[in-house]
Amino acid sequence: MLDGLIGKKLGMTQVFDEEGVVTPVTVIQAGPCVVVQKKTVERDGYSAVQLGLVETKKFRANQPMQGHFKKPGVPPTRRLKEFAFGENEDKPVQVGDQVLVQDVFKADDVVDVSGRTIGRGFQGVIKRHGFSGGKATHGSMFHRAPGSIGASAFPSRVFPGMKGAGRMGNAGTKIRKLRVVRVDGEQNLLLVKGAVPGSRGSYLYITRS
Repeated sequence: MLDGLIGKKLGMTQVFDEEGVVTPVTVIQAGPCVVVQKKTVERDGYSAVQLGLVETKKFRANQPMQGHFKKPGVPPTRRLKEFAFGENEDKPVQVGDQVLVQDVFKADDVVDVSGRTIGRGFQGVIKRHGFSGGKATHGSMFHRAPGSIGASAFPSRVFPGMKGAGRMGNAGTKIRKLRVVRVDGEQNLLLVKGAVPGSRGSYLYITRS
C-alpha cells in the first residue's frame, strides 16, 4: 500500500455535517501522480516508489532529468518525492502507473502534511520571536531593540542560538495528525481539518500518520 501523495494547497473553506456543525478545512489538490521509479529491497535496500505530480503546465527538465523520465517513459514533472510502499499482491504498482487520491486516502484517515511556511523576509525580534519591546513614551530610546545579547569583557562573543533579528518563515515544517474530512475523487481534492503550511499554490506532501 502506498504511503502518501504530492499535492498543492488551494485554500481554506468550511464544511457542515448532518447536524449543522461547521468544520474548517484546507482544500488540497492531491494528485494525480505518476510512478516515476520503484525502489526494491533486493536492488536498493528499501521499498519505496518515486512519485511525480502531474500538472497542466508542461515542465522543461534539464538533460540529466530528461534521461531520468525517459527511462520509465513518463512526461517530466516539476515535483518528485519518494514515499514508503508495501507490496500488495491485489493491486501491484508498476512504473508509469497513475495514482489517484482515492487510491491512497479515504474519509476519517489521519495524515501528516509537510510543506514550507510563508516567507516573511527579514524581521526584527518583536515580530520574529514575540519580544515585548521597551517603553514607547517618556523619552525612552529603547523601543523595538533586542536588549542585551551578552557581556562585553567576557566572553566577548554572542553565544550560538541567541534570539535576534533575521529571516522569518520559508522553512520546512510538518503538521501532524490531521483528519481527512472528505475525498473528492472526480476533482482529485482532499479536504483535511485545520490549517496546513504554505500559501495558495504551494506544494505539499501528504503521508499517513
